[in-house]
Amino acid sequence: MPQKTAIILFNLGGPDSQSAVEPFLFNLFNDPAIIRLPNPFRWLLAKLISSRRAPKAAEIYAQMGGRSPILPETQAQAAALKTALGSDDYAVFIAMRYWHPFASDAAKAAKEWGAERVILLPLYPQFSTTTTGSSLKDWQDAAEQAGLNVPTAAIGCYPDEPGFVAAQTMLLQAALLRAEDMGKPRILFSAHGLPKKVVNDGDPYQMQVEKTVAAIQRRLQRPDLETQICYQSRVGPLEWIGPATDAEIERAAKAGRAVVVVPVAFVSEHSETLVELDIEYAELARHNGAAGYVRVSTVGVQPDFIAGLARLVRGAVARQDVFDGAPRCGSGERSCGNAWRHCACKG
Repeated sequence: MPQKTAIILFNLGGPDSQSAVEPFLFNLFNDPAIIRLPNPFRWLLAKLISSRRAPKAAEIYAQMGGRSPILPETQAQAAALKTALGSDDYAVFIAMRYWHPFASDAAKAAKEWGAERVILLPLYPQFSTTTTGSSLKDWQDAAEQAGLNVPTAAIGCYPDEPGFVAAQTMLLQAALLRAEDMGKPRILFSAHGLPKKVVNDGDPYQMQVEKTVAAIQRRLQRPDLETQICYQSRVGPLEWIGPATDAEIERAAKAGRAVVVVPVAFVSEHSETLVELDIEYAELARHNGAAGYVRVSTVGVQPDFIAGLARLVRGAVARQDVFDGAPRCGSGERSCGNAWRHCACKG
């Protein structure tokens, strides 16, 4: 007999008003996966950083209508996934990490719905301790507090899932047609950065970003194109993985290239795409003489991407032994979670 299966979509979250900007930032910087200090030091530092960064961040969100679009974007993905699954035995809930709806909201809603099992599905294709890892820990606490004690599967990563790769490649191909009318293109695959220390400690994120790009390049079949993986959104004094996206945009622009930026680790639009890439980096490209600047859209509700998410869910359901709480790669191999140093999807 079919079981009622709750799918929990993990995402970052974002402020839904100007007044929510500072508390959102506090929640972000108070996460021990982001700032690895014990309390009360982490709490105090998070208060300091969030208060200082809030005015600038509020200006950024003002350029997007005063709020982040990430919740409506995620709601659209949840609705599309529910439709793709095509059964009332599935329900899709959203668990944002740093703003509403939180994991506690999703856990309560799933329990009220009568969930008999849970599948945790991050909207982060590449695993990192700072994103999926943090959300998994947050969910465990929320589910325990809600009394949601049902078999739970966690899909840890899917860096080269065929639907995700197909959707990203299709969007890139359309962007290339525009860019090639402007000049010789250079493709910059841009992902959110991480401090080098996190990667050196064994976080598989950078290797999985490289795995995603390799899969896109195989599908694209354009070995003639200039490409580069780079990283954006650096904050704080620590040394981050590179090269930096802004530096690579400047380099490509000064060479007279038409710059094509692919947000390869983001699946929904938010401040890093709509402001950092579309406004700040577009101006940087123009200022340095780029032949053109084209930003590839995130995969959003592209049918191939949604079909890929549905495949991941059905695969988890088909593997009955996966309902033990241990995060798996999209292929079903045990990985990530507490064993992320040995993740099977590292490379």
